[in-house]
Formats: sequence, structure tokens, C-alpha cells
Amino acid sequence: MTAPQDATAQETVTADGRIIGGTVMEMRNITLRFGGVVAIQDITFDIRQGEIRAIIGLNGAGKSSMLNVINGFYHPQEGEVWYKGAIRGPMRPHQIAAQGIARTFQNIALFHGMSTLDNIMTGRLTHMKTGLLSQAVWAGRAQREETENREVVERIIDFLEIQSIRKTPVGRLPYGLQKRVELGRALAAEPSLLLLDEPMAGMNVEEKEDMSRFVLDVNDEFGTTIALIEHDMGVVMDLADRVVVMDYGRKIGDGTPDEVRGNQAVIDAYLGVPHD
Repeated sequence: MTAPQDATAQETVTADGRIIGGTVMEMRNITLRFGGVVAIQDITFDIRQGEIRAIIGLNGAGKSSMLNVINGFYHPQEGEVWYKGAIRGPMRPHQIAAQGIARTFQNIALFHGMSTLDNIMTGRLTHMKTGLLSQAVWAGRAQREETENREVVERIIDFLEIQSIRKTPVGRLPYGLQKRVELGRALAAEPSLLLLDEPMAGMNVEEKEDMSRFVLDVNDEFGTTIALIEHDMGVVMDLADRVVVMDYGRKIGDGTPDEVRGNQAVIDAYLGVPHD
């Protein structure tokens, strides 16, 4: 049993000057079943520090199941998940967050009656150390913590260019802005690994362009490692450093966007183009 190389090993520099480090997460021979249904079958791939790693495939390919394995929500019957040099077992959501992993969801999971600012503030829960008793005893410490958390949230609001809606209840916002708020809530946790579940789903062209820009900026400016699943092939090819392609629970391709484009198995299964 060999641990993945650490995140400083095999550093590479991308064409746009970003540094991609060594492996931070590795899925080894992952098989996931639900009763008699095999959702993922014997899949191996890694995620490297600082990269944007995409997982693509048609509906039913197993993408969401794989994201749930990465997130620790599902535990595979076979195989190992390595994270930061150690095997990871089943975990509860607060344990996942404590490990520096945050996630957005395909179906927006916000508090619609709360403001944009308050929704993003909920992403700071893992950083809040003072409870009700300690707030009563150590009022100064609690106040400093509150100030620090609000400063983080305000920086995220500025970063996502949503200052004008900071006090607006999320339920009143158009869909594209709600997706941006959800991204903000995930960023509030200050994750080292950010998981995005179809971040462009349901968006128009302009909204997709905005979200793509923010994803690239999160990766570039914060150094956040990103793993995403997405249906829009054009978006994936523009954003991702490497792409895993799934088909009916199996991995049929893995490589750079150019390598995946030229993979005949991917062309046949995902793009539906037959052999010449």
C-alpha cells in the first residue's frame, strides 16, 4: 500500500503561469454499488494541487456518484480514497468541511428567506470557535471572531461582484445570481479543494461566461484546487487542465482536453461520432 506523492512533488507550470503540484487526492480502483446496480466500476484517477479537474459523461455515467465519493458522502464497497497522503474512510459533513473540502450542488441549496450576506456567512460555520456560553463569558473574543468572519464574507462579496444584492433575500434573485451566491458560500469555508456540481446548469450564455471567469479566478487568485462535473463540453474544454470521462460507471478517457478530444472511445460514447 503506497501513499500518493505529496503535493510539492512533480510541480509543473501551465501555459498561463499557474503552478500545478503533486497529488492531493487519489481514487484507487473505486467501485460503488447501490444494491445490484453498479454506479462506478473500478475507476482510478488523481487530483493534483492547484489544478482544475473535470469529470464529464452523459446522464447516468456516474459523475454525481463519483463527486459524492470524492466528497466523502458515499463510501465505496471496493477501492481506496487517498487524501493528503492518508486513506480516508467514511466521514460526516462537518469532518469533510474540517478537512478543507467544500461543495456546491446542482440543485441550489440556499436559505431563500435569508439575505445574500447571511447565506454566505453560513459557510463560515466551520471557522466559528465560540459558542453561546463562551460568547457570554468572552464577549471580546466572540466579537473579534464575528468581525473576522464578516471581513472574509465581504471580500467574497466583492470578489463575486454582488455588492448590490448583499442585503437582498436570495429567493428574490435570478437563477444565475443564486448560483453565484452558492459559490460564495462554498468559498467562505476557505477550502483547499472545491467541488462544483454542474456550476453552469440552467444558465444562459452570459451567465456561463461570468461563472467560468469566477471559477478561473478562484483557481488562479486563491490557489484553490477545483474538481467539477459539467455537461457543457465547451465550458469543460476551456476551464479544465485535465478531464476524466465516464460512461456507464466506467472510465473511458483521462487526460488533457486535447487528449480527450482525440480519444476515439470518448468520441464514440460521449460525442456520438462513429469511426470513419
